[in-house]
Amino acid sequence: MRRITRRGFAVAALGAASSLLVEGEATATGRTGPGKIHRALRGMWLATVARRDWPSAPGLAPAAAQRELIAHLDTAADRRLNTVFFQVRPTADALWPSPYEPWSDCLTGQQGRDPGWDPLGFAVREAHRRGLELHAWFNPYRVAGHTDRALLAPSHPVRRRPAWALPYGGKLYYNPGLPEVRRFVQDAIMDAVRRYAVDGVHFDDYFYPYPVAGQTFDDDAAYAAHGGGFADRAAWRRANTDLLIRELSARIARLTGTGRRVRFGVSPFAVWRNRESDPAGSATRAGVQTYDDLHADTRRWVREGWLDYLAPQAYWNLGFEAADYAEIVRWWARTVAGTGTDLFIGEALYKAGDPAQPAPWQDPAELSRHLTFAGRYPQVGGHIFFSAKEVAADRSGAMARVVADHYGTPARLPASRPPG
Repeated sequence: MRRITRRGFAVAALGAASSLLVEGEATATGRTGPGKIHRALRGMWLATVARRDWPSAPGLAPAAAQRELIAHLDTAADRRLNTVFFQVRPTADALWPSPYEPWSDCLTGQQGRDPGWDPLGFAVREAHRRGLELHAWFNPYRVAGHTDRALLAPSHPVRRRPAWALPYGGKLYYNPGLPEVRRFVQDAIMDAVRRYAVDGVHFDDYFYPYPVAGQTFDDDAAYAAHGGGFADRAAWRRANTDLLIRELSARIARLTGTGRRVRFGVSPFAVWRNRESDPAGSATRAGVQTYDDLHADTRRWVREGWLDYLAPQAYWNLGFEAADYAEIVRWWARTVAGTGTDLFIGEALYKAGDPAQPAPWQDPAELSRHLTFAGRYPQVGGHIFFSAKEVAADRSGAMARVVADHYGTPARLPASRPPG
């Protein structure tokens, strides 16, 4: 397998192949010495699945939907953020006129119905006008939040090729074990990348579905057809996910020859493996491990150079017993050190001030403390906040505290390193 080395974001100079952590200047917080140009990614996720952040309702007139979208972008700029991760393919459908999949139902309430405008094209233009990068966020395999194929648009690929999808846990998923599905998913993504001036391609934590008690993801037929030569089904599934990442990475990287720079990153569930499962794992006791449960070997993707950045969803407070935020940051900082893959930390802004959350999340300073802690590690190049609705509402003032403590001045995006 030929290794593909990608360019990453340079936040701090890392010694070649060094795995040592150097605690120093708070590079991710905005505090820099005199005369220095501060560089850090400051991002927010803008989720469209089930209209979580946008649009507020189905069937909005184009002008109303555009006003709402602009308001989110304005909020990002006002908070001195510089990157928006815009979900453009939430459930095997599209927020642009895709030749591969139907229009998303989040726009009109009916999958396949043309909303009368192009949300992705509009978002790219308006983000760039505000000095924001716009990264297109894709979910590779989720098809629907139900299992009834008849509810999908008549033009949906799963209506034409029912064998491509599997029901599991009350939802429908593309089958990652089918090579033709993997190629199709990549083609659908690359259509948007080629047609729009997006600054990045972004995945979150969904690959093989999260485990559901008492349910079986029935990929027996695909395993029988394509699983020869693997030690077991889990190894085959991980290889399928590896191929998705490696192949898409190569396709995006080829755009560099055209003069474009499109970054590729993943924001996984933050625990690769617990130490009790693997001595190389983190000192955590998380109930989910991406390697074992989602069949996503996120550590390998970093070590192989298939990603420009990795942004683990460190959605726990400092001192949380089963998965301490501090341990997550330390482990990933060690993991990326010397690899050329940049590290951003996903932050659970949605938990701040939520009365259902533990006591640390009732303190508006909790997230600010996260940035202070992460700033000890030069491998941490920024933070991404989930999500846009909370960035705007800021129920407890936690986001305002982050801005006041760490984002006193604008930050330029991290510079790209040359390939190598």
